[in-house]
Amino acid sequence: MRTVRGRTDQVVIVGAGLAGLACALHLAAAGRQVTVLEREPQPGGRAGRLTIEGYHFDTGPTVLTMPELIAEPLAALGERLTDWLDLRRLDPAYRAHFPDGSILDVYANLEQMADQIARVCGPREAAGYRRFVAYAQRLYTLELPNFIACNFDSPLDLLGPALLRLVALGGFGALAPRVARYVTDPRLRRILSFQALYAGLSPYQARALYAVISYLDCVGGVYFPRGGMHAVPQALAGVGARHGVRLEYGVTVTQVEIRAGRAIAVHTADGRRVPADVVVLNPDLPVAYRELLPARLAPRRLARLRYSPSCFLLHVGSRVTYHDIAHHNVHFGRTWRSAFNELIEQHQCMTDPSLLVTNPTRSDPTLAPPDRQVYYVLVPVPHLGAPVDWRVEGNRYRDAIVSLLEGRGYLDLGASIEVERIVTPLDWAATGLAQGSPFAAAHTLWQTGPFRPANLAPGVDNVVFCGSGTQPGVGVPMVLISGRLAAQRITGQ
Repeated sequence: MRTVRGRTDQVVIVGAGLAGLACALHLAAAGRQVTVLEREPQPGGRAGRLTIEGYHFDTGPTVLTMPELIAEPLAALGERLTDWLDLRRLDPAYRAHFPDGSILDVYANLEQMADQIARVCGPREAAGYRRFVAYAQRLYTLELPNFIACNFDSPLDLLGPALLRLVALGGFGALAPRVARYVTDPRLRRILSFQALYAGLSPYQARALYAVISYLDCVGGVYFPRGGMHAVPQALAGVGARHGVRLEYGVTVTQVEIRAGRAIAVHTADGRRVPADVVVLNPDLPVAYRELLPARLAPRRLARLRYSPSCFLLHVGSRVTYHDIAHHNVHFGRTWRSAFNELIEQHQCMTDPSLLVTNPTRSDPTLAPPDRQVYYVLVPVPHLGAPVDWRVEGNRYRDAIVSLLEGRGYLDLGASIEVERIVTPLDWAATGLAQGSPFAAAHTLWQTGPFRPANLAPGVDNVVFCGSGTQPGVGVPMVLISGRLAAQRITGQ
């Protein structure tokens, strides 16, 4: 594994996102002096917090899997997860709502899930689900240590027995046909493959190796921290501060100073120069290259990156409680393959969208005033490469989504809204995300593993990246791993 050359005593991390914070804790545990500079007044990056009139909204991810990856950097400093976070496992992990009116709850307990599938879809489908879980577990056991939680210096690093086993498992075939080998009910097929969109792909484009995402949701379990997802970066930052990490908020870094092929400092908007032996960049990787580093360092392939779709968010504070929903609710549209084609190939808003509605006050009522509810509505939409003028369409789309939800059972939603905030791809871009996509570069085969932008900047000895734009990729588990991988580039451990 290639590592940073020269002194690594003083590390400056730009950005207090989940990856930057995880990296900071691992480095502090290895004896480095760590300074984290964050432009916002709080930690978290995309996992931020928006508060309006007593309503508290998570601004980014709402689905938490693999909490052991939060425990890992804490344990490196001798801290226990349970002392910093109050985590609740959600049962069900999701409630899936289908156009025919049927509902299927997704439970992480295999027996409970199989029994429900048998009741709703039939015993043959339950047996197929069991086989799928066994298959996905084999993939997960193989992929995590060999392809996800490790640094790559070259595609040649892939070569070995693990790659042969992945090929033998059909990991490079398409996901949708692989799922179809196990279950025939179209509802189950959707539940076991919609997660491909997390990777920026349709289930027909994504490789079967991404069945591990379904495995994490459906078998590993989904969790929710009291206080909302923003409690996670707050905990990481709190542990860092206790153990000597210097965290500065409201500080915008404008430039990484390079001299003789080495970063020696970062400069801030308020005129400060902060010396560094190593610089770790947590901003979205293409934007970090464009705005913080000399243009000559940017790999040419960055201009050819294919980005994931973006999403439209509607944050709602409401007077109405809907008793027939769960914490997380996936509402599937009538169309499926054609909807992905509209979104990903044609770069259009889906005419019949599937969407996620999260109701966090169901698990933590303190996130809203008394007798009020928080709803987080996420709708996949094209990134800014699409010909959609969100300055014009933003409010129109909001009205269309509210109407759609009312038609799907959220009666009088529009009239019940006390506070709201909409987030479009333009807003994501304004926060520093390339192409206005919070899901970074899509996980096509040639943008995955060693083919994804590297976490060591070429042409400079001591600039390291972490976050969803680099290896291993998108999602809360992946960015936490990326923080550890970045730290390993510095410590060699």
